[in-house]
Amino acid sequence: MAETVTVSWFRSRLPFRYPFTTAKGTKTHQPALIVRLEQGGFVGWGEAPAISYYGVTVDRMAAELEQGRPAIEAHILGDPGEFWSFLTGLFPSTPFLVCALDMAAWDLCGKREQRPLMSMWGLDPNDVPISDYTIGMDAVPRMVEKMAALKWPVYKVKVGGAEDLEVLEALRAGTDAPFRVDANAAWEVEEALALLPRLTELGVELVEQPLAKGNDAGMGRLMEASSLPLIADESCVAESDVARCAGLFHGVNIKLTKCGGITPALRMIGQARALGMRVMIGSMSESTIGSSAIAHLSPLVDFLDNDGTLLLDGDVATGLQQVEGRLMPSGLPGLGVEVQAFDGDH
Repeated sequence: MAETVTVSWFRSRLPFRYPFTTAKGTKTHQPALIVRLEQGGFVGWGEAPAISYYGVTVDRMAAELEQGRPAIEAHILGDPGEFWSFLTGLFPSTPFLVCALDMAAWDLCGKREQRPLMSMWGLDPNDVPISDYTIGMDAVPRMVEKMAALKWPVYKVKVGGAEDLEVLEALRAGTDAPFRVDANAAWEVEEALALLPRLTELGVELVEQPLAKGNDAGMGRLMEASSLPLIADESCVAESDVARCAGLFHGVNIKLTKCGGITPALRMIGQARALGMRVMIGSMSESTIGSSAIAHLSPLVDFLDNDGTLLLDGDVATGLQQVEGRLMPSGLPGLGVEVQAFDGDH
């Protein structure tokens, strides 16, 4: 007889090593909801960071989870894909919460089968790409200091201010490593057109979300002019956005938290490939729980931004290893994580 699940959760609020600034604001801590699903003696873990500019808080996710808990605990969890469809009907406006529960369901599935997720999908750990390490916006000397403090094979640089070129020139003086630039939708068209040739000279290998979401005409102009791959981030949230980005961007940055978890991310990767687009998976400053989910998917992508555990000072779990810039899962079943900080309050 199939068994139902029990649901519990706790809050996490990990500090950043440095205040983390983008064109959208500054954070000193990353709040998150950590969920726990138990079924048949197995435990699955999932994580959803709270992101203020998407209007998502831990309080909101926790309240919705408590409201939906009876329905979840009455549901027979078998296939993660079927469970995801059930969850999207239960929480139609909260993909962040769906992500955490979907992640936990996949973790359970892997543990039932006694296989790491990567193995279940036929992926090779040797194909895990190097992750970038993000340098948040700051005074130029401070950004140089942050980069010097962690020697890394690829850096992602947050831009979107008046000193963007000065920042990149100063950083380039300290390393030969490739740069990736993330404007977080802060540039105007003419500004971007002027910057792109100089970025190429400075060893930038891609640009994320140069213009505001919805500026299709502007992106069309950039696509014609750019020799660098332009990657959609804010413009690519859900599955339906992938096709909309084709022709406007060279690729898409898929974030598990935004799209609703591992289940839709797998489909989005397939859609992007069918459209001839490049694929990136991005971090939203997850702990080892969410970062492990990203790591298991990473052999499927061209570019990886999985630096949450590098940016945060502290963790709620173990299970990721850093090997020459690659964030490698532990090899244990499911996500392969061991959670340390579960307080059992909920």
